[in-house]
Amino acid sequence: MKIAKHSVVTMHYTLKNQEGMVLDSSQGREPLVYLHGVGGLIPGLEMELNDKTTGDKITAVIAPQDAYGEIRKDMLHIVPKSGFQGEEELMEGMQVQLDTEHGPQIAVVAKIAGDEVTLDLNHPLAGMTLYFDVEIMGVREAEKEEISHGHVHGHGGHHH
Repeated sequence: MKIAKHSVVTMHYTLKNQEGMVLDSSQGREPLVYLHGVGGLIPGLEMELNDKTTGDKITAVIAPQDAYGEIRKDMLHIVPKSGFQGEEELMEGMQVQLDTEHGPQIAVVAKIAGDEVTLDLNHPLAGMTLYFDVEIMGVREAEKEEISHGHVHGHGGHHH
C-alpha cells in the first residue's frame, strides 16, 4: 500500500542539520506513527513521503519554507529584564517559557543588552534546511475514528 491522505504510517527517522549534526531521531526508540495528510508532519516531509511504501528508505532535504518557516523579525520581542523572576542567571541562548494569550510558549533569549532582553519566539528550527533519513516500517489505512479525531489510536497511543 502506498502512502496517501489518511494512511497511518510507521517510520523511523533521523533529522540532521546542514552540518550533519543529529537534531532528532527515533533510532533506539519506538518508531514514529502518524496520520498522513492532516498536518501532523511538516509539509515538505509529507510531500516527500507521498506514494512511498513499506521498506522504502528515503533521504529528504526540506527547505525552510516547507519546514518551520523562515526566521521572522516580528517574532523578536524586546522586554525589560526586570520581568524575569527566578534564581537562574539569564544568559543568551537559554530557553524561557512565557505565558502568552495562546498559552505557554518557549522563547530563546537572543540578546541581553543592559536592561533589555530580546526574546526570539521563532521555532528553534526556523530558517534551517532540514535533512531527514526515513525508513518506512509500515503503512495501513486509517480507521474512521482516527480520521475524525485527526490522529492515530492504538497501543501506547493517545487517550481522550
